[in-house]
Amino acid sequence: MKQFNVPNIYQSPLISAIKQQRKQEDKLKKDFTPTLLDLGPLQIYLARHFGFCYGVENAIEIAFNTIDENPGKRIFLLSEMIHNPQVNADLQARGVSFLQDTYGNQVIPFEELTPDDVVIIPAFGTTLEIEEMLNRKGITTAAYNTTCPFVEKVWNRSEQIAEKGYSIVVHGKPRHEETRATFSHASSHTPTVIVNDMAETVELAKYITGEKPANTFYAEFSGRYSAGFDVQRHLQKIGVVNQTTQLASDTQAISDYLKNVVIRKHGLTTATISERFADTRDTLCYATNDNQTAVSGMLETPADLAMVIGGHNSSNSSHLVELCEAKLPTYFIDSAERLLSDTTIETRNWKTKELTRTDHYLPASDPLKILVTSGASCPDAVVESVIKKMAAFYNLEKKLDEITEAVL
Repeated sequence: MKQFNVPNIYQSPLISAIKQQRKQEDKLKKDFTPTLLDLGPLQIYLARHFGFCYGVENAIEIAFNTIDENPGKRIFLLSEMIHNPQVNADLQARGVSFLQDTYGNQVIPFEELTPDDVVIIPAFGTTLEIEEMLNRKGITTAAYNTTCPFVEKVWNRSEQIAEKGYSIVVHGKPRHEETRATFSHASSHTPTVIVNDMAETVELAKYITGEKPANTFYAEFSGRYSAGFDVQRHLQKIGVVNQTTQLASDTQAISDYLKNVVIRKHGLTTATISERFADTRDTLCYATNDNQTAVSGMLETPADLAMVIGGHNSSNSSHLVELCEAKLPTYFIDSAERLLSDTTIETRNWKTKELTRTDHYLPASDPLKILVTSGASCPDAVVESVIKKMAAFYNLEKKLDEITEAVL
């Protein structure tokens, strides 16, 4: 796989060495047990897979190269490059401005753009409408497009099954940049509708079976179906694709549910299911799968608590929190600064995004066992800073240095 030139500020010699060692020992990625950093009274278990993925490293390399190659020009990002506060702050510090916020609300009017400006498309991609608008303004987007190749893979798969007459059901958060982009690309080829979760999928299925009257669909799924969508015709032959950072198990469950509904509705068999339902399992992102599977493997290790490190609006990080919370106390932080002391932590609610303080978050266990992972847009350097701060609480900096020297 291609190697990217990621700025040193995001790298960690310790984490890089651990990842490289695990990669050599487990080239087929079959061992999902965590890596133990044994500091004696403090034991930190690092997930087998975490941190920057291919798409994020690709986006960062393109963005920083774009800045270096365009001195004196105004440089804009359509929205956040990735959902990580440090990376986005670094880009802004180097003069990059955001045109929209995460939800597509305008921060800087498109009318202010000129053909001399540089506009970077973020890793989530963008809608065809925005891309066409920029091109009409004389702004070339192809050279500064950081869209993740695995997001584009979903778009390509959508186009392929659209050519065979399938409509598309997108499993994704309706307001998320990637979901909006995928909806735009899919709906340019075929009727498309978005479902957020299994509860909405169950309701959508009732329009397939006829349990719900067709006319109520348009209010229930307002803003989430393509122009001209005919609920009575366009749900008869479907395929499911996803926002790549969703829980893979959720997407699979939604796909399986709709598949079974279609089988019962049309009296199909395993041999004939493709007449009405497309196989789209290959649209699930490898990094999302690896990180989620690694967390499941990590959770088999007895521990006192878990820490998930990532941006508060990072979808993939939120799903890692969701997995951990089901098993043990979990804290969602975006930097070591959230560790206010060995008694107080600032943690983010992954559902409401509310930031709260929790006291006495570290139990008096000996040893204290902490599971640690991070989202696909979180730099390894941030993970290392969290580990260092935890070690400092227990006066274990020297022990951590010894471990670092041993693995380098």
